[in-house]
Amino acid sequence: MIDFKKLTAHCKEYGFIYQSSEIYDGLAAVYDYGPYGTLLKNSIREYWWKSMVQMHENIVGIDAAIFMHPKVWKASGHVDAFNDPLIDNKDSKRRYRADQLIEDAIDKLLAKADKEVEKAKKRFGDSFDEKLYRETNPRVSGYLQKANDINRRMNEALNAGDMAALKALIEELGIADPETGSKNWTDVRQFNLMFSTQLSNIAGEEGKLYLRPETAQGIFVNFLNVKNTTRQKLPFGIAQVGKAFRNEIVARQFIFRMREFEQMEMQFFIKPGTQQEWYEYWKDVRLKWHLALGTDPAKLRFHDHENLAHYADAAVDIQFEFPFGFKELEGIHSRTDFDLRSHQELSGKKLQYFDPETNESYIPYVIETSIGLDRMFLATLSNALIEEDLGEGNSRDVLRLHPALAPVKCAVLPLKRNEDSIVEKARGIFNQLKFSFNTQYDDTGSIGKLYRRQDAIGTPYCVTVDFQTLEDNTVTLRERDSMQQERVPIDRLEQIIGDRVEMKNLFRV
Repeated sequence: MIDFKKLTAHCKEYGFIYQSSEIYDGLAAVYDYGPYGTLLKNSIREYWWKSMVQMHENIVGIDAAIFMHPKVWKASGHVDAFNDPLIDNKDSKRRYRADQLIEDAIDKLLAKADKEVEKAKKRFGDSFDEKLYRETNPRVSGYLQKANDINRRMNEALNAGDMAALKALIEELGIADPETGSKNWTDVRQFNLMFSTQLSNIAGEEGKLYLRPETAQGIFVNFLNVKNTTRQKLPFGIAQVGKAFRNEIVARQFIFRMREFEQMEMQFFIKPGTQQEWYEYWKDVRLKWHLALGTDPAKLRFHDHENLAHYADAAVDIQFEFPFGFKELEGIHSRTDFDLRSHQELSGKKLQYFDPETNESYIPYVIETSIGLDRMFLATLSNALIEEDLGEGNSRDVLRLHPALAPVKCAVLPLKRNEDSIVEKARGIFNQLKFSFNTQYDDTGSIGKLYRRQDAIGTPYCVTVDFQTLEDNTVTLRERDSMQQERVPIDRLEQIIGDRVEMKNLFRV
């Protein structure tokens, strides 16, 4: 896997992501998407939207406002319970999430166990039984048992809201400030993550508004509107893509955790009692969505929640192996009827569904799928960026994106930029192809350097216009990953490239 520092440097060098307000020394945990980043982000968003809405006759989309009535967040529990347990280091003046410090300690124990297993694999070869070794080797089982015990105690403390127990666990484990090594900690405190603002014409608490910390509530408060106007019957879903805001004190790891981010969420409304069936269904569907992009299955795994949110009776993360380890990429949650029931109670409006088959009214249960678009962007880049050894001391950075997601689908490159007839022909091909997909014209260097640049931004196909083109109307079509070249007629370019970069190819997997 590519080094994380190299990945972040690549993002800036090639116009994927910039630090926000960089000329003013930047704003922490806020980023701007550059020309190629914007195109890639749009493609990921389109892939999600089409897979959810276009490919399902019983899922529709909305675009709810960011500002909502403040009672929405009271009903959802965000005003009272949307908190992170934070701890400060007295020496470094740095602030951390207590649970993440403990989770890092757990990860170190698991890494030690994995290291022992890898050494045993090499020692015993094909006869090695990993499962038996993990269970019987004293050192490995000791690491695993300690990790499980710490995890259990952490979740018990989080569920009980016992901040003193979290600090005691940090001190017992000898956890130090990751930056300075200091172990001089304050007590653990809860901190609400919502940004607040004020309606200009209303003073005090009455005029207090929040920037939404999630997009889901916009779906729940529009449940009746959508049901009535689309005449949907259970089960049906409502999808939304939009910005959300969280006052993350510990925002780090590039765009993995930001204060302003974009969510892609779908709430699937079902009959009570069927939640386990649909929960398993959406786990399977969402994993297949990731695998369709060509992601190595070993880089994805399910991680069940032990510390369930107040609204859930089951929850699982799809974790991806980022350069800094396995972390949450997408969440699938069985939210029961908590949200609709809470909004019904506080608003006084019935948020129920009349079931014509059973002739009864009830509040539907909900299965949620929620993925951060920015995290998916980071996972996509992490999975695709490769430093490839070409032999004889040569190498290239290549972004092996699925062709359907690539920011630029095709680059048209004249072999000689000073040869008017070749440039004119290349410009004509560019003007023809740009109607069908994102195409780029580039004549700013030698053909070798142009290929390398297109490899680095993930362009799957390059069209080279040369002297032979002037004779027989054929061009060289170069494929990014294999670097293989084929000679094709100009009048077939649009169909050949179009067929290979179509997003519908992802849905046929």
